[in-house]
Amino acid sequence: MNSLGIKKTPKDTKVVVAMSGGVDSSVVAALMKKEGYDVTGITLKLYDDAKPSKEGRQCCAGQDILDAKRVSEKLNINHEILFYQKKFKSEVIDSFIDSYVSGETPIPCVQCNQTVKFRDLFKYAKDMNADALVTGHYVSRIQNNGHANMYRAKDQNRDQSYFLFNTTQEQLDYLRFPLGKIDKSETRSIAEKLNLNVAQKPDSQDICFVPNGDYASVIKKFRPGSFKPGKILNTQGIQIGEHEGIINYTIGQRKGIKIASNNPLYVVNIDADKNIIIVGSKECLQVKEIQLRELNILGSKKEFDKIISIKVRSTGRLLKAKINLLENSAYVEILDKETGISPGQACVFYSKDDVGDKVLGGGWIHKTINKNLST
Repeated sequence: MNSLGIKKTPKDTKVVVAMSGGVDSSVVAALMKKEGYDVTGITLKLYDDAKPSKEGRQCCAGQDILDAKRVSEKLNINHEILFYQKKFKSEVIDSFIDSYVSGETPIPCVQCNQTVKFRDLFKYAKDMNADALVTGHYVSRIQNNGHANMYRAKDQNRDQSYFLFNTTQEQLDYLRFPLGKIDKSETRSIAEKLNLNVAQKPDSQDICFVPNGDYASVIKKFRPGSFKPGKILNTQGIQIGEHEGIINYTIGQRKGIKIASNNPLYVVNIDADKNIIIVGSKECLQVKEIQLRELNILGSKKEFDKIISIKVRSTGRLLKAKINLLENSAYVEILDKETGISPGQACVFYSKDDVGDKVLGGGWIHKTINKNLST
């Protein structure tokens, strides 16, 4: 049994490493090569108009492809580029825009993992007869009797399990995540010791196709007709202002409302059908229940019979909750206080055991029920 849990010697084990051009995936490729695996690095080209950001970088851009190629040459491994721009546009960018236009706050990184990475790249690696697809995600994978479970990473400041909740069991059995058991600082140290050209490269900051976080500019580019003026109402249904398009607003937003008030106002609801923004006090943001759609369940149904933990945003804390699973949906009763939960985000399920926080799957937030909001 080799270090990847495969019953072959490393030299007889063919692995595909998803190389984004960043330090994490580059270190993973280097570790696989160092251990003697038969390594092929694959980089996805997902879009054509990347612009560099002064504050960070976006993955899968032109410079990243060059960096991945340079690392591959230094490691003396095969490197391929897959041109997935059309797939990415139709399944990630268009989905992102549809979600925003409907009043949601989408997470395109989850859609990207779900489609072009863990579906299309997964299939490509299988077609190459690779034994495993290896990535630089910070998430732990524990295999027991041929069955793989996903856990939060050791470095919980870098943990990416929230973005991988839609990974299927078949994919999880095939995937490997070598960085799940180390800290980010150790990854940087490995890159420096190996003298990789990406050792000090900044981490990705923005969504790759949304330079500098300007979501509205992306929507204006692809759907210029989406900016429709409408009413801003208070929680009593009285109009107190006007907006220039619901896509300029997200649940929990405080800045940019531009309405004078003695107390701070927050966006507490977005009615896309009526093109209405509803604002209210912070108390109106507290959520008691959420409804989920399009579930992906990795755990057993009996694990949901007890109180478990959930995450409703990537940087959020774990919240105690009760889950009522239905056919392909769920009702989630939140037992801790939490505000500003938005439709379009993900709700990820976790269960604590002797190993750590096990990922039981999750779903997309379809609707929220707020404690102090009657609209």
